[in-house]
Parts: sequence; structure tokens; C-alpha cells
Amino acid sequence: MSSPPEIAATMGRALPPLVLKREEERRLLAGHLWIFSNEVDVAKTPLSAFGPGDAVEVRSSRDRFLGYAYVNPATLISARLLARDPAQPPGKALLVRRLESALALRRRFFEAPYYRLAFGEGDLLPGLVVDRYGDVLVAQLGTAGMEAMKPQVQEALVDVAGPRALLWKNDSPVREFEGLPRYVETAFGDVPDTVEVPEGGVRFRVPLAAGQKTGWYYDQAANRALFARHCRGARVLDVFSYAGGFALPALRAGASAAACVDASAAALAAASASAEASGLALETLQGDAFDVLEALAAEGRRFDAVVVDPPAFIKRRKDHPKGLAAYRRINQLAMRLLERDALLMACSCSWHLAPGELVDAVQRAARHQGRFAQLVAVGAQSADHPVHPAIDETRYLRAFLFRVTDA
Repeated sequence: MSSPPEIAATMGRALPPLVLKREEERRLLAGHLWIFSNEVDVAKTPLSAFGPGDAVEVRSSRDRFLGYAYVNPATLISARLLARDPAQPPGKALLVRRLESALALRRRFFEAPYYRLAFGEGDLLPGLVVDRYGDVLVAQLGTAGMEAMKPQVQEALVDVAGPRALLWKNDSPVREFEGLPRYVETAFGDVPDTVEVPEGGVRFRVPLAAGQKTGWYYDQAANRALFARHCRGARVLDVFSYAGGFALPALRAGASAAACVDASAAALAAASASAEASGLALETLQGDAFDVLEALAAEGRRFDAVVVDPPAFIKRRKDHPKGLAAYRRINQLAMRLLERDALLMACSCSWHLAPGELVDAVQRAARHQGRFAQLVAVGAQSADHPVHPAIDETRYLRAFLFRVTDA
């Protein structure tokens, strides 16, 4: 099966086809980017004939060109679409085009160059995440297809963003599902141990190579601002705080006191360093969040605003029952620490937890204590984490602000 002439002329060679079963192109035509293994016509194009990361032309059962993709025959998502234009084959030119579009969006919403520059499928760059810290980039390749394009990704990032340093933070457990090794390495330049991220009137000291994920949780920026706006005069508790993302802007906005709870001593040290540099007084409490909240309740501690922002308790569908119970319990423990008419921001980054389930968890916690939780604001991931409307998995962050009062 040959490629259209314009494709061959552009690439200098034809890519092998990946043929779908009859009618299986409907999701792609509706905008989705993923092709599952059971949608491929393996009689015509056996997946075993491809290597992880191979580029292909995706074709319907009627030989209609549907787009370019990369393949991983060992995963349930057997291919991810990169482009639908026959004149835009996989390669540096396509990556530059996508990154320029992503950069234009960030420049519209952010004044300073501190944001997630590329958000995978949300920017039509499946498998690629890039965080920007001024002139330093931290990039993560999450799929075999993007790993295969690593040299072109690096060249495109240099052309579009012009960084002085690039760190590959390829240590995510997700890579193991793709058959990829986990590693952290400097691509070029002098990558600092920590960078300063200006947000909410605070200059956060953020660890890069030794930090969590790609360094900073840019996705919560809008929710941190929402929370801080309502914390004037409040005693604040930031649970699963990492580097104090909610607590420190709340202090800057006029909170009377703030405490951070996290299991990581390094994260709390980063929070303390940021507080000191910003002239803010911060209390840190190291330990398992469930145990720390139990201890605070036993001590009779009370707070006027509490945020609970845990890691994903539900990473896979089979984890849902246990994870949902964890969300219910942690929010119930947090509610025990609330003064009357206090605020509770409940967050989740588990896509498998439906938004209504998190609201229900807080409602059940309130009823268990004979209280009333009023939902007063709904947050979402920041604009540098754009949602792909056809891929609900890109809409993963939930944040709900409640006022908790007497029933």
C-alpha cells in the first residue's frame, strides 16, 4: 500500500500503513487521538510487525488516509495520532509547529515564562510534557513514540523556546508500561538544583532533578490563587503540601498563620526556604497526612481554611474502591479540624474519580459530623494544561471549595 504522492515527496519515503477494522475510524474522525489494539485489522497489518515507536500512516478499512501516528504493539493504546494533514509527517517540522502553537497559548495567558509549555494530548503532542522555568526546560517523554523522536524533540524545543538548559526527567513509572527505562539526564546546559518560580507574590524554591515529577505543579496555579483570595486573617492548613503551593500564597494574601503537612522532608525544606526568602512565617509538620491530621485533632488544633491536595489515590480503575475510601477518610479528618464557617478545598488528580464522587465524599464527611458543606466555588487545571474535548483523560484535576458550617 503506497502513500499519497505528496507524503512521499515530503518524507522521501513511504511510512508503513496501520489499517483499522471496519467503522473503527469513527472516534478518530470525532477528534480522538488514540487507537486501541482491538481496533486494528491485524490480518492486514499485524501489530507484531511493528517495533515500539515506529511511525505509521493510519488508514481506514476503505483505504482512507486518517493521519500519521506512532505505534507501540505492546500496549493497549497501540497507536497515538500525531497529525491529520498528509503534508505534516512526523518529524522536527511537525514538532516545531505544535510547540509554536502551544507557546502562543501560554503567552496569551501568562505574563512570565513559568508554565507547562507542552501538555501531551492537550497540545496534540501525545507523550510529551514540558515545563518551563524561565530559560530552563524540564521535559518528560512518556511513550515509546516520543522517545523515538527524542532528538527531534530537543531540536524543536531549542528552536521554539531557546532554553539555556534542558533536563530530561524521564523517571515516571508510566514509562515502564511502554517498555522504557527510567532515567534523569541533562541534555545540555547547566541545570540548577533548584529554580525560583514566581507565583502568588511568592518566589518558590523548586527542586528540579530531585523534585517530584517535573518540578512544580503548575496545574494547580489557578486553584492556589482561588484559595488564597479567601484566606485573609485565616489560620491555614495545607495538607499534602509539597513545597507549600497553597500555604505561602495564602500567607502573602493575608492569612494569619499557615502550616504545611507532607511526608517528604525535602519538600518541607523547600517550603521553608521559600517562606524564609519571602519573609513569611511557616509551620511544617512532617509525616503521613492521615496520622498528622489525627494528631492535630487530638491536640485540639483548629483552622479556618484547609486544603487537601493528595497524590492520585486512584491510578487505575481497579484501585477505585480503595482510593475512594481514602478520599472520603482524608476529607473527613480534615473536616474535624475546621472551625465553624471555615473553608475546605478538596482536590483530586485521579481521573478515575468522577467529580461528583469527590463532592459526595465531602458531603458524607459533613453529615458524619452533623455539619453542612456548601459548595461555593469549583476549580480546574490551569490554562497551561488545556483539555482535549474528545479525550476526557486530559480533564483530570478536580478542585472544590466548600464552606463548612453547622447543619
